[in-house]
Amino acid sequence: VEPGITFLDVACGAGAYTLALADHIGPAGRLFALDLWAEGIELLAAEVQTRKIGTIEAHVADVSQHMPLESDTVDLCLMATVLHDLIEDQTDQGTLQEMARVMKPGGKLAVIEFKKMDGPPGPPMAIRLAPRETEACLLPHAFEALATHDIGSYNYLSTFRYTIDR
Repeated sequence: VEPGITFLDVACGAGAYTLALADHIGPAGRLFALDLWAEGIELLAAEVQTRKIGTIEAHVADVSQHMPLESDTVDLCLMATVLHDLIEDQTDQGTLQEMARVMKPGGKLAVIEFKKMDGPPGPPMAIRLAPRETEACLLPHAFEALATHDIGSYNYLSTFRYTIDR
């Protein structure tokens, strides 16, 4: 995360990650937070107004259909504990196509998922994704695997680079 980047939080919920990154990207950066959950977007928008953060744009959006961003604009995208749900709902392909559209060539993607083990917390074991399954889902959309990190007892973080050079 560097000052001045354009960041996208896909299926952001109430925007905890977006809010945490606002100070790190500075006033020249832009943060987009998208979710289908209108109440979460309303909570985020209220917090943005309270904190007077001018760099965050929060939108109710079906990310599998259309992301309200221009093509080739995102430097860093985050999908936190949502890819398994998109696959379960069969909306992953549309979402990944839209992500590929809005990513800048060389842009980075960070995917946080639950480890493939019995919970709680997290979803049922049957829909959890191992890191190789996450990678297999993203590779057809021109995302090259960079690294996978253990980030606690329940989650891992896989990072990718968007490889299309338009």
